[in-house]
Amino acid sequence: MRNIGVPEVGFLLFIIPIFIVLMVVPYWKIFSKAGWSGALSLLMVVPLANLVVLWVFAFSDWPALRDRRP
Repeated sequence: MRNIGVPEVGFLLFIIPIFIVLMVVPYWKIFSKAGWSGALSLLMVVPLANLVVLWVFAFSDWPALRDRRP
């Protein structure tokens, strides 16, 4: 089995932040438009926390839609 060298670590240090940005930015916009704090999108990169946040977000009342109900 081969050891992980500098090129592989450098590649991961380059790819992981890009992946995080690609995950966080769209969720930040979605949460903000729904009336929630955009900072909740940071939880979307945490395993299991992302599932909990997504389920709570999907099945709760959105603050942006509260005043539209009759």
